[in-house]
Amino acid sequence: MKVGILDILCLPSRRLVDPAYHRVMTKQYSSITPQAIAVWCRQLGHETFYATYYGIGDPRRRIPQDLDFLFVSTYTQPAALAYALARLYGRTGTTTVIGGAHARSFPADCLRFFDYVVRDCDKDLIEDLLAGRFDPGHLVSSAKPYDDVPTAEERLPEIRASSFMGGTRQVFTTTVPMLASMGCPYACDFCVDWNTPYRAMSLERLVEDLRFLSENLPGAMLGFHDPNFAVKFDPVLDALETVPPGSRLPYLIESSLSTLKAPRLARLKRTNCAVVAPGIESWVDYSNKAGVGRNGTGMQKVEKLVEHFQRIAEAVPYQQANFMLGLDSDQGREPVELTKEFISRTPSVWPAINVPIPFGGTPLFDDWRAKERIHAAMPFAFYYSPYLVATFENYDPIRFYQMLIELTSHLSTRRMLLRRLQSASPFLARTVHAARTLGAWGDVSTYRRMLGMLQADRSFLDFHEGRSQVLPEFYRREFDGLLGPYAALLTQAERTPDLEQDCPVLGASSFNAPLERLSAVG
Repeated sequence: MKVGILDILCLPSRRLVDPAYHRVMTKQYSSITPQAIAVWCRQLGHETFYATYYGIGDPRRRIPQDLDFLFVSTYTQPAALAYALARLYGRTGTTTVIGGAHARSFPADCLRFFDYVVRDCDKDLIEDLLAGRFDPGHLVSSAKPYDDVPTAEERLPEIRASSFMGGTRQVFTTTVPMLASMGCPYACDFCVDWNTPYRAMSLERLVEDLRFLSENLPGAMLGFHDPNFAVKFDPVLDALETVPPGSRLPYLIESSLSTLKAPRLARLKRTNCAVVAPGIESWVDYSNKAGVGRNGTGMQKVEKLVEHFQRIAEAVPYQQANFMLGLDSDQGREPVELTKEFISRTPSVWPAINVPIPFGGTPLFDDWRAKERIHAAMPFAFYYSPYLVATFENYDPIRFYQMLIELTSHLSTRRMLLRRLQSASPFLARTVHAARTLGAWGDVSTYRRMLGMLQADRSFLDFHEGRSQVLPEFYRREFDGLLGPYAALLTQAERTPDLEQDCPVLGASSFNAPLERLSAVG
């Protein structure tokens, strides 16, 4: 059969600056599971077509029109584009399958458009789907997530298709998706991996991949997609150190600060860790994950984390700290003032300010839905910053946007940019800081636009304060602009999400395995 695999990374470009950013950066965000599915389909004897869509051009030109099967992977924001493509391909008899983050969070909504929704998969499940062993219209899943990802050598055609530019590898930007583990030992209530069992992948396979890539793609980056990298630190770093020092490829990780203990930072430096993105999340909650103990909060937490990041900066060229603004534990001005204090004292760290999004399958979603705090009429295309898809416990939307403006303006002043350029090394880190500062200036403009509508339009404010369930016309127009010609394929009713979570699963005999928790991380 002719099988297509499409990894959707973003919606089509809208701004003049988007194409350059998407070609250089977004193109490198390809996921590892779609590449694995392409390898498995090829091994099963099918004619396989793999592509990523990163916002440039028409996604239908990335893969053939006359497919027997189409696998689509997407996260929630571009899900409407995935739905439109499923409708087009379904009209010509193609069997459509969706997986990825959005499918896990909102399976009932996906079943309105796709023949199958996949929660977790392995090669056997893919073979069963292609052989027609499931009736259409169902959520299907393997008993557990796969633990035998194809080697980098087996994925090389997909790596070339997703990460190269014009068929050419680009030094410092070509990024190879990697996995050393799956799941997470923490249970953050907003995270889609909160109940995914932590499991280390094969270290022998990791060593094999590291050696192959260092010999065949020198100058490439390794992007580890582990929800929490190197929880079992020493064995993973032992694997990285099997590559000779002069051949070690730079790599990017997301990790908890509790894992990045001071004695371990030297090993990160020796193994060529280039980017680390720990989560601080809140100045009140998640302190154990941040490595400051359960009682480390407020200014005490700021002091400890400033010191910790300063040590990290000596070992890793680029650092990002992830924050959540608007959690139920946030009150008053303290979150803003403490975050500004941290930003001012750590100029080498890029602060990513995130808005809480209630993704399905998380305790946050269950709690907010039970309390009717989620804007049920809001299309999934707006499940990302700068849009608000729920009401907050302690902030009205006007106050919230004012705080976003204050924080984003503070982190992107010209003075802060100069300090970042002076503190960052090498040149690539300075370039990224400059580009992200320019993006933050655009974010401030967007936040001010949203604030202005809240202050001027009573119906817009009523919707965001939960007094009205009528979707404002602004979001209808924005949806049309985001989807372009594909918007006409989805009716107004189809743009309203189905938030139901109770979907029977076919093919999963032992999925609900006990969650592994590590009493002593590392």
